[in-house]
Amino acid sequence: MTNSERVAIIGAGPSGMAQLRAFESAARAGAEIPELVCFEKQADWGGQWNYTWRTGLDEYGEPVHSSMYRNLWSNGPKEALEFADYTFDEHFGRPISSYPPRPVLWDYIAGRLAKTQVRDLIRFETAVRWVEFDEDREVFRLTSEHLPTGRTTTEEFDRVVVASGHFSFPNVPHFDGIETFPGSVAHAHDFRGAEALAGRDVLVIGSSYSAEDIGSQAFKMGARSVTASYRTAPMGYDWPEGFEERPCVERFEGRTVHFADGTSKEVDAVILCTGYLHKYPFLPAELALSSPNNVYPDGLYRGVLWQGNPRLAYLGAQDQWFTFNMFDAQAWFVRDVILGRIALPDEGERAASIAAWRKRFAEIDSAATEIRFQADYIRDLLECTDYPAFDLDRVVEIFLAWKHDKKADIMGYRDRVYPSVMTGTLAAAHHTPWLDELDDSLERYLEADALLV
Repeated sequence: MTNSERVAIIGAGPSGMAQLRAFESAARAGAEIPELVCFEKQADWGGQWNYTWRTGLDEYGEPVHSSMYRNLWSNGPKEALEFADYTFDEHFGRPISSYPPRPVLWDYIAGRLAKTQVRDLIRFETAVRWVEFDEDREVFRLTSEHLPTGRTTTEEFDRVVVASGHFSFPNVPHFDGIETFPGSVAHAHDFRGAEALAGRDVLVIGSSYSAEDIGSQAFKMGARSVTASYRTAPMGYDWPEGFEERPCVERFEGRTVHFADGTSKEVDAVILCTGYLHKYPFLPAELALSSPNNVYPDGLYRGVLWQGNPRLAYLGAQDQWFTFNMFDAQAWFVRDVILGRIALPDEGERAASIAAWRKRFAEIDSAATEIRFQADYIRDLLECTDYPAFDLDRVVEIFLAWKHDKKADIMGYRDRVYPSVMTGTLAAAHHTPWLDELDDSLERYLEADALLV
């Protein structure tokens, strides 16, 4: 059953799918829910988890959304992102490894919704062009374009949920002399695989997870050398021979890169792992979140509701240790605000809440503190809804073990296994060590594992 409100969900990636799941769960329990319309620019759901060979622009001239690349394997334990209402055991029917490849995680995300009707609520290959709020009538006017036909539609919604993510608009800084570099230069957003880096000297600029993983991929696929350049601090892992870290790039002179410590090196390929921008080109300034990438962006009540207009919500807009189950916690909270199950405090109380969380955020002094901060944030949301409870402290322990494992063996940590927080099932070791596994397909992953069962 539906009530009279209309809700637009922008994006059908993991957070948009979480919002659809939240409402579907309420409807299944007998609640009246709003009319839902989800807009997705791509031809399928999954957001970042949809791999495409395309870079730059897609077949419709739209900026390519996904930053996924071949042979991407999860860089965090699946036990830390598992849905509380749909476990890996339920989906696969047997234990799988703790660090699955992209196609396996995509299959899991899609599988949770496969037996529902929510896919019918998604307008695929439809880009949201503009959203504005009519303050007199308290409605949003949303203009979208169906990309295959070019047909433009404007319609009204009572609420808007922005679930478009913030890993699609690359941050591309300038480096003196880079225009003289004769090799290949690409941002991580346009990286599609490390096979072409075999036998080459590769420079990865940045010390983020992207730099760590793309550098590791280049090494795995046979790069002659990998150099990671850091701005503030090195990643600090015990890298294998042929992989090194150097401080900030000062300038390029042809193939020669000069670093801040006075050293230099000749390289053949440069990959910019320099992060992403919060950018919402379909929103006017008064509705658009503008924030550095951190775990508690300013201006969002409970990390989701836009302070300037709480009829607008953002999912997954913060930096993330937790992912899928945090998106669920946010989506359930937003759902219950929309359904009237959670009373919204006045503007002053919301501002005080934001300030309190921001104060605590400012006191974070380590990765461990930040992980616990995000766990407490999720716990705060879960206490308000009927999302299945799970042991967040145990997830924190898994994150800390993961960090320890990476420090001990950066090229082998993906071979470790953990027990599920949701079911207690111990993950199965993958049949092939990550460093030797060159096939990331679902078929290879499941069929080969099945032979071992």
